[in-house]
Amino acid sequence: MKNPHQKNKDKVDLRTSTINLLLNVAIFVLFAVIIYMSFSLYVKLHGTAKDLSENFGSQTPSDIIQVEVLNGCGVSGVADRFTDFLRNNNFDVVNVGNYIAFDISNSLVIDRIGNMANAYKVAKALGISNNNVIQQLNKNYFLDVTVIIGRDYFNLNPLK
Repeated sequence: MKNPHQKNKDKVDLRTSTINLLLNVAIFVLFAVIIYMSFSLYVKLHGTAKDLSENFGSQTPSDIIQVEVLNGCGVSGVADRFTDFLRNNNFDVVNVGNYIAFDISNSLVIDRIGNMANAYKVAKALGISNNNVIQQLNKNYFLDVTVIIGRDYFNLNPLK
């Protein structure tokens, strides 16, 4: 026959071993989380510096480029022709209007967000020289690129 004290001792040993097992599992899980967070922090710190140095001079154009087309030559309907051309070439024209003056001799493409690749892509589609692509950052604009159509519009792709 078993000793009653032996039965209580077995229950205590079982309870103690179960608690020890749960504590060991918790320690292992926490240790794994700490390793994962440390690795993530390392990758974030070292990956960011590497990405910045690699991408500083090389930008890629966005999939969707939002464009504003402004008539700077004063010829009626030119902005609409350019708008139709850009939309047919998968650019998102969000604004069409007149520029503040109608004496612009050469058409311009203006980068508004800091990604010159977008402006160069629009300029290439229109046949505008890269020399006429400039950057004027403006956080108040909700678009990527502004096109100002100059008096050289008849030499550009939409009218060829």
